[in-house]
Amino acid sequence: MAAPVILVLNGPNLNMLGVRQPEVYGRTTLGDIEASCRERAAGLGLELEFRQSNHEGQLVEWIQEARDNADGIVINAGALTHTSVAILDALNLAELPVIEVHISNIHARESFRHHSYISAVAKGVIVGLGPQGYLFALEALATILGSKKA
Repeated sequence: MAAPVILVLNGPNLNMLGVRQPEVYGRTTLGDIEASCRERAAGLGLELEFRQSNHEGQLVEWIQEARDNADGIVINAGALTHTSVAILDALNLAELPVIEVHISNIHARESFRHHSYISAVAKGVIVGLGPQGYLFALEALATILGSKKA
């Protein structure tokens, strides 16, 4: 039996983690997060696809492909969380369990960040726990998919 495939998607500006507003996002880079996710996924019996794009259309295409190539999605869409009906529509189309992640607490920031289109389709939302939120999201998907190792 093949390991469940989890697509971890990161949206605009997340490639700048570590240098972008460290007082909000910390000094951890996206590469650091990917390495932690890969290690945790292996321990959970999951296969990982980890991607980042600054382009909404690319994220939509990857979500559409996930319908046939993945078993679950972890997504930090960055600012597109608050603006993209296209990403919401793609996630609905994918018909996969989705966990939404935000490094910062979006509810403690500017009011425009308080609304998330993605939350409407997400099984769960993890905010404000820093990079560890990604690891919690993988744990959640492993449980949802029944692949969590004892």
